[in-house]
This record gives sequence, C-alpha cells and structure tokens, in this order.
Amino acid sequence: MKSLIVGQSGGPTSVINASLAGVYYGAKKKGFDKVYGMVNGIEGLLQDHIIDLDEYFLDKDNLELLKRTPSSFLGSCRFKLGSIKDHEETYEKVFEILDKHSIDSLIYIGGNDSMDTVESLSDYAELKKKRQNFIGVPKTIDNDLPITDHCPGFGSACKYIATTLREVIQDNNCYGTTKPTVAIVEIMGRHAGWLTSAAALAKDETCEGVDAIYLPEIPFNLDTFVEETTELLKKKPSLVIAVSEGIKTEDDKFICELNASNLAVDSFGHKELAGCAETLCKILKEKLGIKTRAITLSTLQRAAAHLASKTDLDEAYNCGVKGAELAFDGQSGKMVYMDRVSNDPYKIEYKIFDDIHKIANIEKKIPLEWIDVDNNYVKDELVNYLRPLIQGEVKQIYKNGVPQHINMKK
Repeated sequence: MKSLIVGQSGGPTSVINASLAGVYYGAKKKGFDKVYGMVNGIEGLLQDHIIDLDEYFLDKDNLELLKRTPSSFLGSCRFKLGSIKDHEETYEKVFEILDKHSIDSLIYIGGNDSMDTVESLSDYAELKKKRQNFIGVPKTIDNDLPITDHCPGFGSACKYIATTLREVIQDNNCYGTTKPTVAIVEIMGRHAGWLTSAAALAKDETCEGVDAIYLPEIPFNLDTFVEETTELLKKKPSLVIAVSEGIKTEDDKFICELNASNLAVDSFGHKELAGCAETLCKILKEKLGIKTRAITLSTLQRAAAHLASKTDLDEAYNCGVKGAELAFDGQSGKMVYMDRVSNDPYKIEYKIFDDIHKIANIEKKIPLEWIDVDNNYVKDELVNYLRPLIQGEVKQIYKNGVPQHINMKK
C-alpha cells in the first residue's frame, strides 16, 4: 500500500487549489492507494491533524469545484522548522507521524519558505536514512521563485491587477478638470516588482494605462517622486500611479516605515508591509495641496478566483499532476518547474529541478534591462513576458447569483 500526503503553505492564491486537485488526480492515477491532506501545512502535520482526501474528491464534481475555489482548501501556515542541529526533536516528530500513517511521500505546495521546508525535510531524510521522499510544487503570486519561468498563481493575480486598474483609471478620469485626483494603487511585492509590473497590462487602445510604475528593484527617492508627479499633473488633471508595497529609499528604508515606528515581523523574519500608498498620498497632499486617494489591493489580488486566468489555472493543475508523478517515482528534494519554450505561440514544458537547495530562500527579481527607469515604467520585453499568462477565462459554477466554493468539513 502506497500513501502520499500533501500540504499548502504561505500566502494563498486563487489557483493554489488547482494544484491540490492536480496532486490528488495525479496521485490516484499513478497508483497511490491513499492521499492525505495536512491541515494548516507542516504546523498541522506536527499536531497529527490530517484528513483523507478521498472523502472529498472521489466525487469528480467536487474536484472541479476545488479548482475554482480560492485560498487554501487545506489551510495554510507560516512555520519554520529551523536548523536540524537545534530542532532535531521537531524533525523526528514529523517522521514519527509520517510512519504512523504509513506515508511514503510528502508534497508541499508553496513559495520560497515552503521550498525551505522541502529542503530541510529531504536533507534530514537523507541524513537519517528515512524512507520518505519530498517534492515541491511551486506557488506564489509574487513570482519570485528562481528557476521556473513563472509561478502558478501569478498569472491570475496579474489578470486581476490589470482589470482592476483599468476600472480605477475609468473612475479616476470621470471628473476631468473639476476634481483632479492622484490615485496611488499599492500592489503586493516585497523585494520583487513582478506583480506591480502587471499594471502595464491595463494599457491598450481603449485605455491610456497607469501614469507611472514604481518597483522595489529601483531605489525610491521621495523628492524626485514629488517632482515627477508635479510634471505629470501639468500634462493631465488626474493620475493613477502603481507602487509596490516594498519600495525603499536609497538608505534601504521601506516607504511604509515612514508612517510606522515598528513593523510586525513574521516567523521567517519578514516585515509585514502595509501603508505605502497612504504614506505617499499624505506626502503629495501636504506638498502639492491636491486631492489624493490611496487604494490597497491587499488580499483581493490573490483571492479573486472569479477573475482567474485559465492559462494559470491549467498550469497550476498540471504542476500538481507532475509533482505526484515525481513522488510516485520516489524522487526527493526536487521541485516541479515551468520552462517557456516559445512565447509566440506561447508554450511551456513541465520539468524537474534536481536541487532544491538552489531554489529555497532565493528571490528572483525583474531583470533591470526590462525596466524603463527614466520614465518610471516597464519595457515591452516585460509586457510580452506577462501577456500570455493572463489569457483565458475560467467558467465559474454559480448558485443564487454567486460563485460556489468547496470547504473542509467542520
């Protein structure tokens, strides 16, 4: 009898459950007798909180509903295992629980921190000659995992951002010169500006697009920002500006820190960023005396399953299927990734990266040559990279006028 357990970790996306559906389908197709889910990731596994996924997804209709359900069906966590030297008892507990349920393989769906967990567990298994194997399936709207061309979840977030900004631009322009407004839209992105760069996708022959894009890859100067905004206002009465939440001054200080004395820190040591748009709006209002509006997309950009990219959902699902195949073959310490072999027509291949150590805790940033620094915008190369990822719409399952989702039984 062969068994697999799967977990989800970190910030959810609108298609992370499509990867879960892919893992389940792929595992059953390959011949796993049992497929378990760990509730709230590795933290839940340590509490022996697992469920039998057959109870939910032997029903194919439920599996289709899962693919259209945002957030993490199994729940999530931000739990760091720590070093083997200092936390060996924690590692032993993980393997005790895996042995208790006769689990052969573990698949973790997540981003940088989740790949850190896959790395740590596979290293410990090799060190202690454990029988289990560990596979990573990529996920993150931030698109900052190395090796893979892009990450499942990113394309849908881009589609939401581009759509929302088109609507914000329409709204912001409606008063013309009677009520000029600078709207600053804050988009997720700590050190990498991939998501914020999607603001460029709002522009086409029917929409003038955003007026400026500020990314964390480029140091941010407040005085220059005020000057540049002043110049833009001479050309048009109302502006829409997209900013990454993680833009920093030249002395490495987050803009949102200018409004806060001490930002909270999570278990991985990441500062919890918020308030960048609000800070910049306050500065513009004080210096220029203009009306400003801060718009923070926050969790909306990662939870909007109603606006998911079909390309993204299909790729998330296929990555899950590929992960299950690797697990069945007994491979360990590896991650599924996507290789773009053609952009026109768009085509990707699903491949295996053999060394998780070259992925975990490494952030991929936008190539500087894709950023138009002089005009606070992005170049065509970046737009061409992004455009295929937002193609196609996912048909939702509606009841009483609202989309239906599937949730874990209480």
